[in-house]
Amino acid sequence: MIIVSTDGSCLRNPGGAIGWAWVNHEGPSRSGGEASGTNQIAELRALLEAVLAHPGSDPLLIESDSQYAIKCASEWLPGWKRKGWKTAGGGAVKNLNLVQAIDGAITDRTGPVRFRWVRGHVGNHYNEVADTLAGEAARAIVSGDLQPEPVSDPAPSPKPASPVPPTTRDAAESDSLTLF
Repeated sequence: MIIVSTDGSCLRNPGGAIGWAWVNHEGPSRSGGEASGTNQIAELRALLEAVLAHPGSDPLLIESDSQYAIKCASEWLPGWKRKGWKTAGGGAVKNLNLVQAIDGAITDRTGPVRFRWVRGHVGNHYNEVADTLAGEAARAIVSGDLQPEPVSDPAPSPKPASPVPPTTRDAAESDSLTLF
């Protein structure tokens, strides 16, 4: 099983620079950002990029401290899709382009994708690394050290990733919920 932690950052919510990151628990990580967005957009983008970066048949478990991102990708998405991308109240789905991209990425992936909520900012190593990388990416967008990237397509070209050393899992993971 592949385990990946994701996080998003927004320097001023809404409308500030955003950063997103994913961290594979056994190796690479990646981050990026955009000039303007919301924290929810950053969280969804991190989740999308994690799914796209881990194709194949191995089960993928994505850990996130964003219940919103997890529920968008697992609980709410099937209903929205059945209702023609409308909410239960008939309104428009927020961040529809990202939600549809996540749907496509999960559908196109041959292996299963599951989600687990983890409590943020309590010492979970991989969540903390993802949080740091997402914040750094947002600040790098503001400073001009990082250029925004369009949302990845379902077949992204391989890009270099930074290794993250594995460590022991910590007690913070006991505050987790796995969604199937």
